[in-house]
Order: sequence, then C-alpha cells, then structure tokens
Amino acid sequence: MDQTTESVTAAILVIGDEILSGRTKDKNIGTIADFLTAAGIDLREVRVVPDEADMIVEAVNALRTRYTYLFTTGGIGPTHDDITADCVARAFGVGIDVDERARAMLLERHKPEDLNEARLRMARIPFGADLIANPVSKAPGFRIGNVHVMAGVPAIMQAMLDSIAPTLQGGAAMLSETIEAAGLPEGNYAGELGLIAKERPKVSIGSYPAMTPEGFRNRIVVRSRDSAALAEARGAVEALLARLSA
Repeated sequence: MDQTTESVTAAILVIGDEILSGRTKDKNIGTIADFLTAAGIDLREVRVVPDEADMIVEAVNALRTRYTYLFTTGGIGPTHDDITADCVARAFGVGIDVDERARAMLLERHKPEDLNEARLRMARIPFGADLIANPVSKAPGFRIGNVHVMAGVPAIMQAMLDSIAPTLQGGAAMLSETIEAAGLPEGNYAGELGLIAKERPKVSIGSYPAMTPEGFRNRIVVRSRDSAALAEARGAVEALLARLSA
C-alpha cells in the first residue's frame, strides 16, 4: 500500500433494509474502520440507506465526490432487492450487463446449467468497472472510479477488503496513546483538557469513560500522525492529571 503525507479520506455506505430494521446487526463498519485506520485513511462518514434506488444513487454521488474513497457493503446478491450494482451504474451514468469476467468467476463454483437468471444477477457489472475478487463464494464485487462495491456478508466483505488493500493509497499512520485519568471525574479536567487540545491543532484529544475489570475509569486518548506532537501533548495531559491528583 502506497504512503503519502496528504490526507486520504473515506466514507462507508451500508445498503439494506435489514440493517435499518435491526434484523441484521452490521459487523462491517468496525472491520472497515479498523482497516482504514491502519492504512492511514481517515474514515469521515458512515451512512446507512434502505434498498431504495433514488436514495442509494444520491448517497453514492454525494460521498464519492466528497471523499478520496467510498466503500459500499450490501445489495449485490441474486435477489430482486439486490440493486446496488444498478444504482452505482446509474450514479456514474454508465450501462450495466453481465460481465464475461464475472461469469467466468461464477463458473468456478457453479455448473453452466446452474447459472440461472438469479445467479447471473451477481455477474452484472457496470461498464468500465474493475472486478474485486471473492475467494469465498466467487461472486465478485467491483471498483469504478473511487467507489468500491463489496458484499454485505462479513466473511465475504473481509475477503474483498483484503484483495483491494494493495490498490489503495494510504496516508501516514495515525499514532495513538491512552492515558488513565487516575480516578479523576471528567468534570475535574474537562475545561483544561479542552484548552490543551485547542492549542495543539496537530493532535486530537478525547476523553472516554470505560468499564474495566478494576471498575469505572476515565481514559484520555491522544492521537496524531506527528510523533513529536503526540509525545508533547501526552506530556501536557499527564502534567494536568498529576496536578489535579496532587
């Protein structure tokens, strides 16, 4: 994966009525978020939309123009409500049809006589798109422009994510330090912590309550792509906590 010092951003678009209804609990957002953080890509937005064409097209066009990358999950299976591929083609203003490369992939799993109309839906790819390999069930995802269209099934999505990793341009890795707040309530340090953060634009500082085996604790997380800035900010936070704990 290439590295650049410029900011590289991304969004995730989760597609499916089953997510919004609660019937299916999404497991892909966290997986993709972890992957992007490790790659130095800033995840800036996540949307969940139903299986409605106009909403999918609107979201694809909004997110792909706003961020470096857009990753979609869901809606590329064999049933009538799997409309993501058609919507992405519409968003890009291109045609869509059965792609012979995708058909060949499906034939690795299915006999020719078993490639019925439903299964062939999974070989319909927008014109001009590159395929994303699917070693689990063979039905591919695809990439068109900066949009990566992947399956909703977590194991298949993970396999597709692994296959596209070398094609992505990442930024500098985000560094992170966690500091225990030494039993101090957030209200005791919130004001001064805010000042520390405001004075350090290269650093992101957040306070997060957490339940640990030892009980309820507050943890302060300092994040930066600049190791020197990170170390200096950590020192400032630790000095604040030491003073308040004295």
